[in-house]
Amino acid sequence: MPYREAGLTEKQAAAHLLSRFTYGATPGQVDEVARMGLEKWFEQQLKADLPEDSLDVQLVPLDALKLSNEQIALTYPKNGEVIRMAIRDGIVNKDSVRADQKAYKDILKDYMDKKGYKPENELFRQLYCQKILRAAYAQNQLREVMTDFWFNHFNVSVTKNDCAQFIPVYERDIIRPGALGKFGDLLKATAQSPAMLYYLDNFSSSGPMDEMRDGMRPIQVARTAQGLNENYARELMELHTMGVDGGYTQQDVTQAARVLTGWTVRENEYLFTPRRHDKGEKMVLGKHFGPDGGEEEGLQLLDMLAHHPSTAHFICRKIAVRFVNDDPPSALIDRMAKTFTNKNGDIRQVLLTMVYSPEFWSAQAVREKTKSPFELAIGAVRSLHARIGQPMQLYNWITRMGEKMYCYQAPTGFPDKGQYWINTGSLLSRMNFGLAFAAGRIPGVSFDLAALNNNHEPESAQAALVTYCHLIMPERDPDPTIKRLTPMLNDPNLPQKVNAADCQQVRAGMGETAVTTAPVLSPGALTQVVGIIIGSPEYQRR
Repeated sequence: MPYREAGLTEKQAAAHLLSRFTYGATPGQVDEVARMGLEKWFEQQLKADLPEDSLDVQLVPLDALKLSNEQIALTYPKNGEVIRMAIRDGIVNKDSVRADQKAYKDILKDYMDKKGYKPENELFRQLYCQKILRAAYAQNQLREVMTDFWFNHFNVSVTKNDCAQFIPVYERDIIRPGALGKFGDLLKATAQSPAMLYYLDNFSSSGPMDEMRDGMRPIQVARTAQGLNENYARELMELHTMGVDGGYTQQDVTQAARVLTGWTVRENEYLFTPRRHDKGEKMVLGKHFGPDGGEEEGLQLLDMLAHHPSTAHFICRKIAVRFVNDDPPSALIDRMAKTFTNKNGDIRQVLLTMVYSPEFWSAQAVREKTKSPFELAIGAVRSLHARIGQPMQLYNWITRMGEKMYCYQAPTGFPDKGQYWINTGSLLSRMNFGLAFAAGRIPGVSFDLAALNNNHEPESAQAALVTYCHLIMPERDPDPTIKRLTPMLNDPNLPQKVNAADCQQVRAGMGETAVTTAPVLSPGALTQVVGIIIGSPEYQRR
C-alpha cells in the first residue's frame, strides 16, 4: 500500500484504514493493525470470516431477526391488518373504531396477545438495535460498512408500508451476504426481493390485457392486470446500475419494464408469473428480447446491465465517494472500473484496486470525509470502549442528528456528501450529543474514561484535552483542535448553552424531536473535555 509515498507513517496509515473501513478505531487498535501489517489486516477484513461470538450473544434477545418473511408476516402483522382482522372476528365494531382511544387500544392489545401477534414497531425496534450493535461490536467491520453502503445503494424504506416487513430479511439474506461478492449477484438478488418488488412497485407490473385473457375468468383478469409500471426499471438504470448519464433513453426504460413484467410476490416470497409477463418483442440498449422469453429474459437484462461499462464507472465512482472523498479523481475511478469489468464485478477486487492506489492515501483523501450521525454515534461508542445496554437510546440521538435509520424515503438513499450532513443546526446537535454522551446522560450506554488513560487522572482540564485528543483521535495533529477547543474548557454552563440552542433549532424545524433531554447536571471537567472533543469539527471527519 503506497502510504509512505504520501508521507504517512505506518500508524497514520493504519488510522486512515480504520477510519474508512470500520466504524472507528477502538482504543489500541491503530497499534494492533500496524503490528499485524496493513495489508494483512485488510485481507482479513475482505474475507469477513472472523468469529462473532460476543456479538452473537448480544443479538440473541432479538428473536425476530431469525424469522423468515412468512413468519414475520404471521407474527408482526401491519397495524391496519390487525384492525381488519379484529373487525372480521367481531372484536371491534368498524363504526366505533377509535371512539374511545384507550379502550380501543386495550381491546386490540388483548386481541393481539390472544392471537400471538406482536406490534410491528417491535420488529422495527429489533431491526434498529441489531444495526447499532453490529456496527459497534462486529469483528468483521468492513462487511458491516459495506452492508450499509449497499443497503443505501439499493435503498428500501420502512416508511413504505407494503415493503416494511420484508426489510429485516432483505438486509440479512441479501445485502449482508452479498456485500463483498459479485455485483451482478447482488443486483439479481435485490431485484427478486419482496422488499424491492414492493418498494418500487414492480410486483404489480404486468403485460397487456389481451395477452392475459386466455383461460382466465373476468375476475382473475381484473385482479391480475394492473398494467405496466416503470418505477423499478427507471431506478434500476438510473440508481442501481448505469447512472443518470449512463446512455439509456426513456424508451429503454419502458422496454426494460416490459422485460421485467411478471416478477411479483406470492405468499411473501418472489414468484415469476408467466400470465403477467409481456410476451412481445422488446429492445433494450440495442439488445433484442423475446418473444416470450419469460423470466430468463429478465435475468439476461440484469446481467447485461451489471456488465455495462457505464455501470462499472457509476458503481466505482460511488465506492470512491464513500471511501476516498466527495469528489474522487477520475483516474482512480477509471482504474477501479477496469478492475470491475475485468473481474466480473468482484467487489473485493475493486476495493483492493482502490486501496493500493496512491489517490486513496493522498492529502485530498485523509480525513476528508464527514461522518454521518450514525458514524458519529457508533464511532464515539468504539472510541471510548462503551457498553450499549439500550441501543434505542442511541437510535433516538442518531435520529435527532438527522439520520433516521431505514427511513430515507427516496430510492437514492442518504446522500454521501458532507454538505448534506453539516449545517448550523446539525453541528449544535452533534456537540449536544458529545456532551451528553461523555457525561453519561444517554441511558444504557456506559464506559470508563479513566481506564482509557490507564487510570491516570490528568492534572488539569488543559492536560486532559491534550491527553484525550490523542486517545480519541489517534495519529492526528491535535494542535489545531486543542487551540480551537481550549476556550470552551472552563465554561461551566457550556452543556446548558449548547442544549438550549440545540433544542431551539429542533423546535424551529431543524429536525424531529426524538430525544427528551433532562436538565443538565454540571459534569466533571473530564467529561466536558471528552464531550467537546466528540462534538468538535475535527472529530466529525473521518
